[in-house]
Amino acid sequence: MAILVTRKGETIQDPPLARRLTSDPRASWLWLLPRLWLSYQWLDAASHKITNPAWMQTGEALKGFWVSAVAAPNGRAVIALDWYRGFIQGLLNAQVYTWFAKLVALGELAIGIGLLIGAFTGIAAFFGGFMNWNFMMAGSASINPLLFVVSVGLIMAWKVAGLVGADYFLLRWLGTPWRAQTEKQEPAPKQAPATAVGSAGK
Repeated sequence: MAILVTRKGETIQDPPLARRLTSDPRASWLWLLPRLWLSYQWLDAASHKITNPAWMQTGEALKGFWVSAVAAPNGRAVIALDWYRGFIQGLLNAQVYTWFAKLVALGELAIGIGLLIGAFTGIAAFFGGFMNWNFMMAGSASINPLLFVVSVGLIMAWKVAGLVGADYFLLRWLGTPWRAQTEKQEPAPKQAPATAVGSAGK
C-alpha cells in the first residue's frame, strides 16, 4: 500500500471524520437509511419496467428515450457532448435497444436488491451510480444527480455501508480479491541467521 509522506516526514492521513464515516463499523447504522432509500428508488424504477412489454419484449421504451436524447429540437441538442450523442446514435442504428432494455430493467432490479439486503454494497452502488451517470449524460436530470451523490457516498464507505446486512457475513467469508494479490506479492520477512548451538572447546 502506497503511503504519502510530506517533506517533513509526516504521513498524510484521511481526516478523522472521513475515517469514522468510511471505516468505523459503527457508521454502518448511519449509512443504513441512505442505502435503503436508494434501494427503494431502484426497486421502484425497476417495477415499472419489468412489467412493461415495451421494456421487456420490444425495447420500444428505451428506443423512444434514445431517439429523444439524440434529437435537437429548435437546434438545441439534449445531449451536450457530441461523442456521447454519436455513441447513442450508434446504439440506435444497431437496434441494441431490443435486448439492452431488458438489461436496464433487470440491472435496476439487481441493484435494488443488492442495496436492500446489503450484499456487495459498494459494487451495487457503483453500477447504480454508473447508470445515473448515463441517464444524466443522455440529458435526463430528474433525481439522478441526488442518486449519484448517495451512490458515491456508499462506494466510499463500502467497508461499512453494508455491515447492517449481508456484507457483515460476505466480507468476513470472502474478503476482497485484491487482498490475496497483495499477500502474494509481498516478500516473505527475512529471518535472522541461525546461531551456532555449540562452540569449539579449547
